[in-house]
Amino acid sequence: MQTDFIIDLLMQVKEFENSHCYKPNSSVEDFRMWLNDKKYTEECPTKLFKNENHQVSFTENEICKQVLLLGRYSKLLIRKGLSDFPDLANEEFTYLYRLKDEPYLTKIQLIEKNGHEKQTGTQIIKRLLEARLLEEKNDDEDKRSKRLNLTERGKEMFHESVNNINQTSKILSGTLNDHEKNELLNILKKLNEFHAHVYTDYKNSDIFEIGKTLNCK
Repeated sequence: MQTDFIIDLLMQVKEFENSHCYKPNSSVEDFRMWLNDKKYTEECPTKLFKNENHQVSFTENEICKQVLLLGRYSKLLIRKGLSDFPDLANEEFTYLYRLKDEPYLTKIQLIEKNGHEKQTGTQIIKRLLEARLLEEKNDDEDKRSKRLNLTERGKEMFHESVNNINQTSKILSGTLNDHEKNELLNILKKLNEFHAHVYTDYKNSDIFEIGKTLNCK
């Protein structure tokens, strides 16, 4: 029994080493996350719930699973793509790029446009201010509020990181052809418009209230 377990473990390690998730400096934690993702991918909602007598919305559950997996893969790829820009490697680059398009947003506006909770967004803004990539100025109309903009250093980092972001975006799009990319983009925009509405208008509602109000059957 012990020998079979060790052999199975070694086979799993070998499969991990041959996967796209493996890196020369991969840790035990990387291996554990790969195992979790592998198991999650292999399971389907019908199999997970069939013995629990629950009604399963297979398509919706599959959408949820695929979105979650894509989110994880994209985070790993973005970290790799921005490895030369440690100040941007987490969520920071989305804030920098948003302000390049829309300068002088308030902190709350910037946080909401990135779909974050206030605490998370505040920490990201704080890191960007400490890295001298952003600057804040008093709002001319509301002295209690601050408006943000890129510093010269922030603008330089934006221009320096554009090629890395473009390459990362191309890889994230995979082998989809132009028609598939446009089709996916339209679907994602439609889905994100819906969730922007949920994010803005239902912050204090529980999940069942949201589903009932928005008629998500």
